[in-house]
Amino acid sequence: MEFSIQLSADYPDKSYGGDRVYADMLEQAKLADRLGFDAVSVTEHHLINCLMMPAPLQFAVKIAAHTQRIKIMTSIVVLPLHDMRTYAGEVVVADIFTEGRLMLGVGRGAFKYEMERLGVPMDQTQARFNESLDVLQALLTREEVAWDGEFYQFDPITIMPRPMRPGGPQMMMAVMNPEGIYNCTKRGFHIQTTPLAGNHQLLLDQVGGFHRAKAEMGEGGRDLTLSLSRVGFVAGSQADRQAKVAAAHRYYSRFDNVFTGPGLVDGGMIRELPRKQTVDELADSLLIGTPQEIIDKLAPYAELGIDRVIVNVNFGCDAQETLDAIQCFGEEVMPHFTGRPAVAAE
Repeated sequence: MEFSIQLSADYPDKSYGGDRVYADMLEQAKLADRLGFDAVSVTEHHLINCLMMPAPLQFAVKIAAHTQRIKIMTSIVVLPLHDMRTYAGEVVVADIFTEGRLMLGVGRGAFKYEMERLGVPMDQTQARFNESLDVLQALLTREEVAWDGEFYQFDPITIMPRPMRPGGPQMMMAVMNPEGIYNCTKRGFHIQTTPLAGNHQLLLDQVGGFHRAKAEMGEGGRDLTLSLSRVGFVAGSQADRQAKVAAAHRYYSRFDNVFTGPGLVDGGMIRELPRKQTVDELADSLLIGTPQEIIDKLAPYAELGIDRVIVNVNFGCDAQETLDAIQCFGEEVMPHFTGRPAVAAE
């Protein structure tokens, strides 16, 4: 089982400055590269201070310039917010500039607040995503592509430059519904998913959908991977663990507001709203604890056959504490699952 650090820029205080936020994310990427993490992942979100990254491909290129080997995943880019006729070329250039380390995770968008303010009604996101994905794959695969669909109509065009590899970078599908995971896997996509703040049965169903599809595909599905995103943090003590869980609970009080809630945002800052899930219930579901506690929580993931765990360490904690937690994870937790010895950060 491999691991990725999710560079999900959190910005709870405007006075901190966007430049400092992204400098923190870059330091995390550089450390993860030195420690032997398999990947870092970059979100796409607009107009809000949670998961704040309106330019994921630009950031991917920046990360590549400061790292040596680590993969750079998008988790995820929101296809309905882009015009595939120009976005396909941006993907090709980003793949070139990242020297082939880009893994393109795509999705339809989940936050009504940002989608509808950017002109995409939530009841259209699935249809727009489906057509956008088809257009993107066609443009990355073929020359002289013409289209006559519901959202795209254009005469023959050829994206330039052409992709370095057939079909462009590896593509990953972000999907939570177990049946959706099954169908996307059958189409040949790598999968990114999450049970969010809990629901172990949902996780079992998600993993089951993936493995059922791979089994039916035989050799054709052999190389497909399942990545699972979880909030996590290595704590130095039980008191520190409690403090980090409390911080995660505040983070989810903002996340839920724009994910399933009313979308109350003031000047780009998401309001914290009361949550039904208690702090203790949340603590049981997240990867927050001492190294041994995290190892114990990760063991069932490995047994389930999950290929990669994407660890979100960015939920309002101090920048240096976060770097220390990444280093501790890389040196004391990760080797138990990768089969490789720990790599000391220089």
